[in-house]
Amino acid sequence: MVIKNMEDVLSCNEILRENLLKILKMEARLITIQDIMQASSFLMEDARYVQESYRKEYLKAYNLAFITRIKEVKEHQPDDNEYLDVKEVQEAITLLINQEKEINGADGFDPAFFQIYKIISIYTTFILEEPVHPVGTPFPGGLKVKYDGKNYLCPVKERQKDNSGAVCGFCIAEQDPDTI
Repeated sequence: MVIKNMEDVLSCNEILRENLLKILKMEARLITIQDIMQASSFLMEDARYVQESYRKEYLKAYNLAFITRIKEVKEHQPDDNEYLDVKEVQEAITLLINQEKEINGADGFDPAFFQIYKIISIYTTFILEEPVHPVGTPFPGGLKVKYDGKNYLCPVKERQKDNSGAVCGFCIAEQDPDTI
């Protein structure tokens, strides 16, 4: 089977990390500078609802986590070519497709940002084996994603993992026990 985009993975019985990366690279190459500018504008507009006390840190973290990582996806060279848990990959892609269907056309929906969000969410989880939100990403109350040397710890995982609008359900971070 020829895999041309993320949705094609839904029909696979198995998938190698390298093949998933190839798909992500193909999709990342479709992101234009205009898309990046539009997604950045979306983030800035969305940030006006974020508490002023950490808005600057929020914007920096989200621009680094999503917008500027597109270049990283395009240039990434695989370290290994292991088989991934195809069911986990398919569940993640299905969640993202369903999110897009739910919010497409709604007020505040930005297709450029959402395409970047999809690529980066799959990339960080299944290629880098890191949490979707990088270490240091701020959350309300001064809470941040941490790495304890063994596990990635998220301060909001338990509160968000069943949220159909969040990627917490497939993110590899664990709930930070200090923030339960």
